[in-house]
Amino acid sequence: MNTQKKILIADDETVNLDFFEVMLSKLGFVVEKCDNGLDVLEKVKKFYPDLILLDNIMPGLTGFEITKILKKDPNYKDISIIMLSALDDVKDKVAGFELGVDDYITKPFNFSEVLARINAVLRNRALFDQIKVREKRLALAEELNKELKENLTVFIGSIEELDKAVAMICENVEKGEALNKEALMNQIKPASDSILSVRKHIAALDARIEKTINEWDNLKKDEIGLPVLENQIRKLLHQEQ
Repeated sequence: MNTQKKILIADDETVNLDFFEVMLSKLGFVVEKCDNGLDVLEKVKKFYPDLILLDNIMPGLTGFEITKILKKDPNYKDISIIMLSALDDVKDKVAGFELGVDDYITKPFNFSEVLARINAVLRNRALFDQIKVREKRLALAEELNKELKENLTVFIGSIEELDKAVAMICENVEKGEALNKEALMNQIKPASDSILSVRKHIAALDARIEKTINEWDNLKKDEIGLPVLENQIRKLLHQEQ
């Protein structure tokens, strides 16, 4: 278990706050608690938890209202939320999931079940984070690839200009004396060989980039976007209740 994971417990029942604080702290979590809906928002800003155990019925703001506020804020929308509620009607659960909670547990609860749900939600969040990193890396690679393609065009143009310069020098050499011609040709040959080598390398690089682009395009066709993947996992968690 990752001892660095931070959990905020928000419940207006002191017995629940104390119980979760003791049990989760013993398991290696860093725990903070609050008993008022308005205080939750302030705690989130200061503590920035990985997960919130959020009671739905609290003074100040309800759990639904807190969830709605957090999920609309780009700074806090990725914080995982497990709703604890005495409301066990299906419509209440659906409302919670539609707002963006990761799981919904009805009271009375069993601590072993709550812990299993916490671990599942944290694992899912870690998976989402890894996918986001992968997508960012792919985006950066695609940008780099685009820049390389643009630079290749410039390189090819430069080589063509060098070819023209070499041709002009050769033409001037033909008009000169034999000794001067030989001396100049000795200078031109290395440059000409280098141009040929660069041209071959650029052609190979261009082919490699083109192949990579095609592979990325094929991968994108089979990829599941983050919103779709997250929704699928939320549904699975919902069905397990």
